[in-house]
Order: sequence, then C-alpha cells, then structure tokens
Amino acid sequence: MTDKRKALLLLFIVAALFVKAQDVRPDTLVIGGVTVIRDNRPLEQEPKKGFLKSLHSKKRVRKATTEWGMIDIGMSSFVDNTNYEGAGAQAYAPASNNQWFKTRGFKSRNINIWIVTQRYSLINSYVNFQYGLGLELNNYFYKQPVRYDANPPAVQDPPVVSMDPRGLTTPPERVYKKNKLAADYVTVPLMLNFNFTPDRLYPFELSAGVSVGYLYASRNKTITSDEGKLKAKDAFGLSPWKLSYVADVTLGVIALYGSYAFKSMYQRGLDMTPYTFGIRLRPADLINKVESR
Repeated sequence: MTDKRKALLLLFIVAALFVKAQDVRPDTLVIGGVTVIRDNRPLEQEPKKGFLKSLHSKKRVRKATTEWGMIDIGMSSFVDNTNYEGAGAQAYAPASNNQWFKTRGFKSRNINIWIVTQRYSLINSYVNFQYGLGLELNNYFYKQPVRYDANPPAVQDPPVVSMDPRGLTTPPERVYKKNKLAADYVTVPLMLNFNFTPDRLYPFELSAGVSVGYLYASRNKTITSDEGKLKAKDAFGLSPWKLSYVADVTLGVIALYGSYAFKSMYQRGLDMTPYTFGIRLRPADLINKVESR
C-alpha cells in the first residue's frame, strides 16, 4: 500500500472516531416489553443562586406596611451661631468663646433606633404617609476640657459650663481621654414618602417631613488621667423638645438619612442648631431580599 493510500485510510479512521464520539444517542434497554432509554449525558445542574434576589424582582404592593428595628448610624454636629460676647452666653458659660465647643467630627456620633415604622398608601403606593417611633441618641465629643455642672448655684441664669484649667496647662495636669455631651430623645417622625417603583423589591424612594423629639436623658461624660470616669446627669439647660426637618433616600439596598433642627438645642445662653446625617440599616428589609435556598 502506498504512503498516499495509508494517509487517506488513516484520515477516514480518525473521521469515523470523531463522528462516533459526537454520537450522544442514549442507550436503550428492553425490560418486559418496556423500552427504557438510558441517557449517558451528564446531568445538567441548575445555576447557582446568588445571596440576594435579582434586581428585577417584584414584590406584592400593600395598602399599609410595617417595618421593625431600623437602625441609623451617622454623625452628630451643630451649627454654632452663639454670640459669645453677649450677656446670655457669658452667664451660661463665663469667659467662653467660639473655640470652647468645637467637636471631634468623626467621634461625634448619632445612632437612631426606630422601634417601629409604618407606611400608609395615599396614591397607589406612589405617595405614602410614613410615621414611626424611635430613640435618637446624639453624642458630641469636645476638643476642649469643658465641663457641665449638674448642680449649678441656685441663682437666676446660673453658670452651667466652665473650662477646666488643669486641662489647659502645658503639659496638661489632667489629660482628657473622653469628654462628651450626650442628648437622647424619644422621637416621632411624620413624613411623606414618594416611591417611584412601588412594585420593585429594590425601590427608589424619597421621604421628607418633620420629627418631634422629647429629651429623656442627657449627661456629660468625662474620662481623665486622674479622676477616671465621671458622669454628670442633668438637663443642662437643653430644650426638652426638639423639632427637626427630616429626610431619607433609598436606592435598592442603600438608604441614607439626614435631619436639621428648627432652632437651638439650648433654652438659653448658646445658639447651636443640631443636625445629623448617615446611613440607614434595615435588617427586616434585607432579610426579604435574601435568596431562598
């Protein structure tokens, strides 16, 4: 046999083997007159599910909804418009100036715990009335060694805040590791919610309105090198009521919030308008977005 014929024969054999390998026809067995088809192909596996449901997932639209346990984590601060040369400021904090109440930005925190929030549809779930009940916790960490007096003298417009001279010496006789004012409120928000995708599991929505807060606890906490941990508990002339503009925006799983008070948080002496901003965590909503296994 010539080399040319050998090469041609080898080519036919390879082609036949290739065709045979592509033949995926199932084997058949006949058992008791019944033909059983045995497919040798590997089983097709379902695609693995992700942790969260698809972005295109739908949800049932309800007239009213309730959500429990939302948590806000963010920053607390204030706009200081105090006239420190005025008699009111000098009576409340003698010898004070605009440096006394400077805060440490990233340490001054706001945490809101929304026990329950409800939403009632006004226009086909696109426009909703939203209200709730929660705790608003604000911490203002000061850079300077200012102290609040829980037992001021029994006189009209007594001094409440003073500067600790031992914290101002060089080097300081008393080192302040922590110095904060905490102001905690029971708060009720009343808002209009605009949901642009009410049937989507991952919505785009905006809310805006007002909140009413009642001061239920306030304290000045210090930790120093020689005194250790001290807490002075009192109202310190803070206003018992806090009215604020509030707003939030939700895009899918991300929710942001903010608030700005109507007026100063102090009844006298200091003119400081508080505000907050941060991120909102919605555990119950996140659970609804988790893919079932």
